[in-house]
Formats: sequence, structure tokens, C-alpha cells
Amino acid sequence: MNTNIRKQTGDRDIEMLVGRLLRTGVITASCIVFFGGILFLIRHGSAPMPSYHHFAGENTDYTTFAGIFWGAFQLNAKGIIQFGVMILIATPVLRIALSLFGFILEKDLLYVVITTIVLCVMLFSTIGGLKV
Repeated sequence: MNTNIRKQTGDRDIEMLVGRLLRTGVITASCIVFFGGILFLIRHGSAPMPSYHHFAGENTDYTTFAGIFWGAFQLNAKGIIQFGVMILIATPVLRIALSLFGFILEKDLLYVVITTIVLCVMLFSTIGGLKV
């Protein structure tokens, strides 16, 4: 019985930690994007309306980790916004990693294997889309 209570307490602790991680990640990312948006409006709010007839993509500064970090470090509004989006994308990946850690502690081999596969797919699809 003592083992069962300890297992339920451990499960609950991991659930609370995962919930806190998701809440903190979303709130942090939202605050960073909000700050970047305010900074963008301060610096570019009075600029003329762009022409949307022709698509012009962003340069490579905002498609690599180094470019995003450097832009945010220089207080570039677009870099800050992109950094916030990157944190928002990283939040569910960290949630899966934390769940994997919990399943390892519980010694639940089936869920460790399934969660590892899901984590690998998430990391491959997320990092595979960036230009390193």
C-alpha cells in the first residue's frame, strides 16, 4: 500500500510540474512576443502601409537559431518576436521530455518507448525545418 501511495504522489507531482511548465512557457512566450510587438510599433508604427501584392519573405536572420538569438540580443523587434515564438514552440517539446523523465522514474517501459518516439519525431520536425 505504501508503494501505491508513493506512486500516486509521484504521478501527481509530475502532472503538477508539467502543468506549471506549460503555463510558464505560454505566459513567458506571450510576454516576450508582446514586448517585441510594442517595440515594433514604437519603431515602425508610423511607417507607410506595405504593399501586399507581392510576397517578400524574411531574410535569413529570422530562420536560424543564431539569427534569432542575435536579433533578440540586439533588441531587434522582429528578433524578439521570433524568440518568443521559438519559446512557444519549445514548450510542448519540453513537456514531452518532462513526461519521458516521469515515465523513466516510474519504470514504465512501454510509455518510455512511445514517448521517446514522439519526442524524436517532434525534435526532428521542429529542428528539421530550421536552417542551421
